[in-house]
Amino acid sequence: MVYITGDMHGDYSRFEEVNIKKKLKKKDTLIVCGDFGFIWDGSKEEEKILKKIGEFNFDVLFIDGKHENFDLIKKFEKVSLNDGTARNIFGNLYYLIRGEIYKIENNNFFVLGGGESQDHDREVRMELGKWWKEEMPSFEEISNATEKLNLVNREVDYIITHEPPGYIKNLSYKFSQINFLNTFFDSVSKEVAFKKWFFGSLHLDKAITSKHIAVFNNVVPVENIAKKHLFRRKKK
Repeated sequence: MVYITGDMHGDYSRFEEVNIKKKLKKKDTLIVCGDFGFIWDGSKEEEKILKKIGEFNFDVLFIDGKHENFDLIKKFEKVSLNDGTARNIFGNLYYLIRGEIYKIENNNFFVLGGGESQDHDREVRMELGKWWKEEMPSFEEISNATEKLNLVNREVDYIITHEPPGYIKNLSYKFSQINFLNTFFDSVSKEVAFKKWFFGSLHLDKAITSKHIAVFNNVVPVENIAKKHLFRRKKK
């Protein structure tokens, strides 16, 4: 089974507080909707944690958000994965490349990471040397993503992104910072056939519409979402 969760920001306790390691079985897949955050400083301690995650008996796949060290991510080797191209981090841990379409358990997953930092956050991180212009997809990446969607006649089963479409963002927040990626996703939402769209940047666990699902702390199956299927983070 394929499960989805939201931003982890390098917090390993997320794997333990909802018993992900116990509930997910061999050959299951967990997809993180951006801001994975475990690839940040390239330290030995970080490497140990990445190896630990890669040794789980299920696959952990993540897209990028806006809080990632893109210089480090690009150093990992590109490999073939589920009819697409990914970067293998360690073992069963993979980074899903923007605009790729992966076949997992006979379903097609279109993925496109990236997002835009708020102005204040960007300024602070720039001063610390922890901001990358690559946080937003390039026009070339958007073009390549469009080509991939055209190759499958603009029909996929699931869409996994960090940012939501612009109109979904406006439904969630009274004052929203809409960028060209949100606008691109507006067109995808209108022109591409899909069952469900999962995204993480809003830091909400909520179905915004019947097809657009915001995920954060919870871990949800892509199919047959129901209350009894939610893995909830323990309250502190």
